[in-house]
Amino acid sequence: MKAKSFLSLGLLLIIVLLIWGPLWMMVTGSFMGAQEINEMIGPVFGNEDKMAGWHLIPRFPTLKPYVELLLDSPNFFVMFWNSCRQVFPGLIGQLFIAVPAAWSFARYSFKGKKPLFILYIVLMIMPFQVTMVSSYLVLDKFRLLNTDFALILPNIFSAFPVFIMEKFFKAIPGSLIEAAKIDGAGELKIFMHIGIPMGASGIVSAMVLGFLEAWNGIEQPLTFLKDRALWPLSLYLPEISKEKLGAAMVASVIAMMPAILIFLYGQKYIEQGIAASGIKE
Repeated sequence: MKAKSFLSLGLLLIIVLLIWGPLWMMVTGSFMGAQEINEMIGPVFGNEDKMAGWHLIPRFPTLKPYVELLLDSPNFFVMFWNSCRQVFPGLIGQLFIAVPAAWSFARYSFKGKKPLFILYIVLMIMPFQVTMVSSYLVLDKFRLLNTDFALILPNIFSAFPVFIMEKFFKAIPGSLIEAAKIDGAGELKIFMHIGIPMGASGIVSAMVLGFLEAWNGIEQPLTFLKDRALWPLSLYLPEISKEKLGAAMVASVIAMMPAILIFLYGQKYIEQGIAASGIKE
């Protein structure tokens, strides 16, 4: 039994190292000077014969890469603002579209409900490459290509948050809904005062996952945005050259921070949502 426990612990440790290794390289690399970081991973980008390596801790820590990016690279701030401008309106729109849709699927019975929900699932599991051409043609027809709305509108009408939130709304005990109806509460009041508060975990979970997907999106901006002035932060790193590896590490750290902070904030709601999904009447 002890051997099995040690084996499991060793396997988990290897997985943790594989996950945290790149993150540690990214953070420590952001404090390395240009010469040091080029010595470490320069062979990956050049034709040098020596092997690439990495120092666990920078030998000569410096804030120069941060100064170079934050003070000498105005394009970085433009792309950071583009990401905020393209991601957050889409998430707000999901609250007005996906939340009522998920509530309807969870609490009401209507003709064609099952086929329609299956259609939502099919749309959710389809990769972007499958719907890319049709989405491009629709956006082109409405003259929305090369605008922020080319990313905002598809995000607003995404099927993924509906699928996630429907499970949480469905877990609300039906007896509670019936009790509210007996007390004279209307459908809107039940939705606002029972559905949304008790389904808050699912709503926040969907918003957190939706943010992570939209914030890190690459294919959609590349397909729908031709003007480089509209590019989001996720397209900044491919523009980094070998001479600016330090700035690339800093950009990665800064781009990662909003995602980490939002995930840490929403983690407790995700855990509550998992517990709520197990409620039985």
